[in-house]
This record gives sequence, C-alpha cells and structure tokens, in this order.
Amino acid sequence: MKILLIEDDEKTGVFIVKGLSSAGHVVDWTREGREGLSAGLDSSYEVMVVDRMLPGLDGLTLVKSLRAASVKTPVLFLTSMGGVDDRVEGLEAGGDDYLIKPFAFSELAARINALVRRPPIAAEKTTLRVGDLELNLVKRSAQRAGQNIELLPREFTLLELLMRNEGRVLTRTMLLERVWNFNFDPQSSVVETHISRLRAKIDKPFDAPLLHTVRNTGYVVHARR
Repeated sequence: MKILLIEDDEKTGVFIVKGLSSAGHVVDWTREGREGLSAGLDSSYEVMVVDRMLPGLDGLTLVKSLRAASVKTPVLFLTSMGGVDDRVEGLEAGGDDYLIKPFAFSELAARINALVRRPPIAAEKTTLRVGDLELNLVKRSAQRAGQNIELLPREFTLLELLMRNEGRVLTRTMLLERVWNFNFDPQSSVVETHISRLRAKIDKPFDAPLLHTVRNTGYVVHARR
C-alpha cells in the first residue's frame, strides 16, 4: 500500500514510518503543509495520514483544498485535539477518520486498513436525462433535442425533482413539501400553475410529451416507449 504521511513532529513521523514500512507499506513523508498539499494531489496514494497542526498550511485547510480539487483519497487525521467539536471539524473538513495522540501503532494500522477497505463513494450525478431532455445541475441549465430552455429557479427545482423521480408519480402534496416547503396554502393552484408553465417550455414545442398528469393523483416525467 502507498501511503502519504504529513507530520511535522520528528519523533511521531519516525515512529509511523518505521511501523508502516515494517508492515510492507511504501510511505512518503513530508513535514510541511504546502509540500503535503502538493504531494496529496498525486492520485497514486491509497490513504493519507495528516497531522492537524502543520507549519505553512494547517491540516484542515490542506484537506479542504484536496477535496475542492476532487481528490478522493481517504484521510486519517492525527491530532492531540480530542474534543468532540475538534473531531467534528476534522470530519466536516473532508477527513474520513480521526486518531488522538498519543496512540498505539496497532490502532493506527487498523484504522488505515479499515479506510482502504471502504467502498468508494459513487460520484454524484451532475446531469439528469429523460428521453431527449437534459438538465445540467452544475450550470443550472436545460436542453431538449439540443435546444436551450430558459427556466426560472422554481421551475428548475420542480423539473429536477420530477426528473430525479423519473417514472414515479409525485402528488401535489409531495411537490408542495419538497419544492415550496409548505410556504403556500395546499389549497392554492401554485403547483398547477408551475406545471402548466413547465409543460409549455419542455413539451409544447416538441413532438412527444415528457411531463404527464395522472388524474386525481399527481404528475410524472417519463419518455413513452
């Protein structure tokens, strides 16, 4: 296993490198935060062990920067800061596990092995497609048959919900809960109004409808086969 260690304390670093090397792992050790960030951008590492308190760039900022650069390598934080808030802060920064100093090498090794065994997290969808209708969740744009469709923010949210539930009928109540958060009277016609506007944009100019009304039940998006 190839491991990146980012630790400025000499004694701790030697202890970890010696133990991991003896266990047959390849360990690259850097002692400074910015050097660690540069090394961490290398996707060949299977796990990173990162001290929270580092010169040049602290461990939290380092890991946040890696995650912002889409680096998915599992990270084990090492720290003497053992409070609950400290652990939460580390995990929210993008860390996968947290080990408090001082620690036994056997626990460090076990936590590293557990991180490597975790299944990879599936990449989140950035595009939804139903038939020839495409919704780009990053650009917040819509196209059908290659033609751009201008959607208002609420229309986009409504269409996104329907497309994420392709083939499933969503009731008025469900739409009110998830799109409007009950900010409107359930007896109002806000859902019907937005459905009508959406249908005029994504269906009317095209041959086959994608947005369907299920009488006395709700609405569903699907491409007829």
